[in-house]
Amino acid sequence: MDGLLTFLGTGTSMGVPTLGCDCAVCTSVDPRDRRLRPSVLLRWQEQAGGHERVVVIDTGPDFREQALRNGLTRVDAVFYTHAHADHILGMDDLRPLSFTVFREGGPIPLYAAPETVEALERIYEYTFSPRATYPNRARVQLHVLSESTPVHGVEFLRVPVMHGEMQIAGFRFGRAAYLTDVSAIPESSFALLEGLDHLVISALRHKPHPTHATVEQAVTWARRINARQTWFTHIAHDLGHEETNRALPEGIRLAYDGLSLPVNLETAN
Repeated sequence: MDGLLTFLGTGTSMGVPTLGCDCAVCTSVDPRDRRLRPSVLLRWQEQAGGHERVVVIDTGPDFREQALRNGLTRVDAVFYTHAHADHILGMDDLRPLSFTVFREGGPIPLYAAPETVEALERIYEYTFSPRATYPNRARVQLHVLSESTPVHGVEFLRVPVMHGEMQIAGFRFGRAAYLTDVSAIPESSFALLEGLDHLVISALRHKPHPTHATVEQAVTWARRINARQTWFTHIAHDLGHEETNRALPEGIRLAYDGLSLPVNLETAN
């Protein structure tokens, strides 16, 4: 089964351009240097019945704009990596899309680790509380993330990674994997990343950061994982697109908002 992976956003928590900054990247005319908050969209055609299916990983504060740019009219499921603002604060923008799915017979499932579920329930109390009375709340349903989650014929495998001292979720689907906000990869997770065509992994900047990988760290992991192609995301305004790509090894490039990749979604043996 083939799918299409689209980068909705490739920036950091502050986005690029960053407010109040007049650096070379923030004032760049290259559209690839304009980066919304990090998120990806996966589309595929369901074999039984031929319906298009749509899964989003993270709904940050730019999700409405990202959905409009990509013509989203439905979302079949959302997976959350963790509960930081740049990954969850667009959840409420699922409302109009959830009404469509709800009419088809059920709310949009949201898959997240227990601590992320707790944060979503707290922040969106008016949506999830049994006492909620807001009539236009999103028709969504929280599910605690499992090691493997099937969505309309595609398996989403949880890949644990570290974000500072916090364990968060990366995801593998077929021969592609998405790992954002990574500062370390547990040894056991490397075994879940074998045989990839596409690896998406965060690379913040060259200067060290306590909770994010540098370009150099991400290159080292990319070489070990040895995917056919590696794409860097969660990119700060320290890295200009064209200049950085010229210095990267073959098979490793910066992603950019709107980039789409064909991906093989068959479950690895």
